[in-house]
Amino acid sequence: MKTRALLALAVAAVLALAGCTGSSEPSAVAGMSGTLTVFAAASLTDVFTELGDELEDAHPDLDVQFSFAGSSALAAQIEQGAPADVFASADDAQMARITDDARVFAQNVLVVAVPADNPANVSGVADFAREDLALAVCAPEVPCGAAAERIFEALDIDARPDTYEEDVRAVLSKVELGEVDAGLVYYSDIVAAKDRVLGMEIPEQADPFSEYPIATLTDAPNPAAAEAFIDLVLSREGRAALVRAGFREP
Repeated sequence: MKTRALLALAVAAVLALAGCTGSSEPSAVAGMSGTLTVFAAASLTDVFTELGDELEDAHPDLDVQFSFAGSSALAAQIEQGAPADVFASADDAQMARITDDARVFAQNVLVVAVPADNPANVSGVADFAREDLALAVCAPEVPCGAAAERIFEALDIDARPDTYEEDVRAVLSKVELGEVDAGLVYYSDIVAAKDRVLGMEIPEQADPFSEYPIATLTDAPNPAAAEAFIDLVLSREGRAALVRAGFREP
């Protein structure tokens, strides 16, 4: 309850500032209605849903809709004209396809995920070279997949994945269900899975942080709500919610 109260105060503060325009024109607060459509990397599912609920609580006439998927798939949809207000990517490369006017709001890091009982006795990322294991990673075009390839190259691991998934939550699901012996996911996904999976750190020198940028889209149907959501994400309370979800401050 305390967390929701703090986030609600953050929303109110953001919108109060937006309304202090000093003009007779309708303020951003008055315009906070309709639908806000947010395209976001799959790893942001839990924390962005929480923040979206807070924005809706502050504005009952606003409907926040999310599309969570791999950043590359979302960028492609935007390029093809899909209507959206906000894009939050899991790396700079996918955001650069859409805009060069984005703000970094979080970092993340890949870890090895195994089922809670670790039946295959996986000991770390080096085991991704084992032919006897069932292994999952993200597809190379997805940020988590590109990061996985960098890790394998840096550690000189001849990785042998059995499946390449469309986003990191698909990898996590296979680990949770015991369909694979191990997968590479973000640390925030380990936090989201609670005790259903175990996470193993990867040597820091092999795993550069993934930066998460966010932007209001040029043709956003609801730009006022888009900016209010981004301001909430960037606020002290929004950043605290991200840290609790396993992300790191940039």
